[in-house]
Amino acid sequence: MQKTLALALFGLTAAASLTAVPTAAQTVATEQTVTFAIDNMTCALCPVTVKRAMEGVAGVRVVEIDFEARTATVIFDTAATSAEAIAAASANAGYPARAKG
Repeated sequence: MQKTLALALFGLTAAASLTAVPTAAQTVATEQTVTFAIDNMTCALCPVTVKRAMEGVAGVRVVEIDFEARTATVIFDTAATSAEAIAAASANAGYPARAKG
């Protein structure tokens, strides 16, 4: 939420933009960690491509790839994105992903 504050003092006008800062009571923890099984990771460049695709999703905070296990562990903001959207980004890059249960 942004508000504009205008002041008139001695015939001069100044405007400042104020941003409301949420209080602790207004802030809700919406962080989630999901591990995805990743298909088609066969070479050293594959994890880089998967990581970039997943990091490109708004709300994704951390992506850790385990090439040996063929997994990606992602920490993301559930208010901004979903596990489905992250999996779709990986699939669109050529690496189908599915959340592990």
